[in-house]
Amino acid sequence: MWGLIPVFDCSQLLLLCPSQCKPSVLSIPTTDARVDSPQPTMSDQAFVTLATNDNYAKGAMVLGQSLRNHNTTRKLVVLLGPHVAEPCRDALHSIFDEVIMVNVMDSGDAANLALMKRPDLGVTITKLHCWTLVQYSKCVFMDADTLVLSNIDELFEREELSAAPDPGWPDCFNSGVFVFRPSNETHKQLLTFCAEKGSFDGGDQGVLNSYFNTWATADISKHLPFIYNLSSIAIYSYLPAFKQYGHDAKVVHFLGKVKPWNYSYDSQRGEVRGHSASPDPCHMHPDYLLQWWQLYATSVLPLLQKAYGDAPFSTGVMDQSSPYRGSWMHFLLSHLMCLGAALPSSSFKLLKTRINFTRT
Repeated sequence: MWGLIPVFDCSQLLLLCPSQCKPSVLSIPTTDARVDSPQPTMSDQAFVTLATNDNYAKGAMVLGQSLRNHNTTRKLVVLLGPHVAEPCRDALHSIFDEVIMVNVMDSGDAANLALMKRPDLGVTITKLHCWTLVQYSKCVFMDADTLVLSNIDELFEREELSAAPDPGWPDCFNSGVFVFRPSNETHKQLLTFCAEKGSFDGGDQGVLNSYFNTWATADISKHLPFIYNLSSIAIYSYLPAFKQYGHDAKVVHFLGKVKPWNYSYDSQRGEVRGHSASPDPCHMHPDYLLQWWQLYATSVLPLLQKAYGDAPFSTGVMDQSSPYRGSWMHFLLSHLMCLGAALPSSSFKLLKTRINFTRT
């Protein structure tokens, strides 16, 4: 299946002719199903996110809906890889103003990605396509594993490249939330930089920090407060600060290998299954995780159910009639990633099909 997807690594980018430097982009018109923001929309500015698979598409829907729920006045745009299922694309139409298809790029940098034990992050350099959105004067990029907790339109007052410090190395910015100005010239330069010098972490964050290499020292106004990119798993590394400042958080970022959609949700009990509330660095904060699932279950899942129709799909919401509800198999599946288990993908898929994750 992957052979059918156009994937480029950094070493191949310079081989493209100039006319191909701009990715293949198809703007899909939004359907009438989208509920418009009650406030006027600024048409030349946008929040932008990226989904390269169905799980991240679900995350993008939750992010987009959280922006709408907090009455953003900006447009919403999602960049979409070609292997996201068509029903997911249809559901995205109901939330986003633009759904734009882009080619997937992969750094192919196995060595650096292995240092983080995150081989999945190679495709994050697809994010660089956001600079081609020249129909907008300014944008805020947000990873699909973020959740907005209050209106953040004030971010558009910042300049390129504004971002919050990364909790792992504060002299680097975290590329999960950043302010930028679309530019074909910047896009071309980023691709050239990526091809010539690569990424020190194998993903987009390494490329962007190397390209915008004066962020740490040049202009403090480009340092976003941590409340705009609060790491859900970093909370426990400095819990007193979270108790002091956490109530002001505006964006939570579910950093790490385990994402909200790797768990499941018991809608009857209103509980996230398989997640411990204990202050463990491997666990995200339970309150934010529950907020994600509540928004998914109430606003996103109905859109997916409509888009899929009679076709079965993995909802993540537990079917109360499932014979495996609460069983050891469900517990195991919920904990595979956090425990660092390394099942072959074929075995993992086989195990998953034995657990009833169909629609409620």
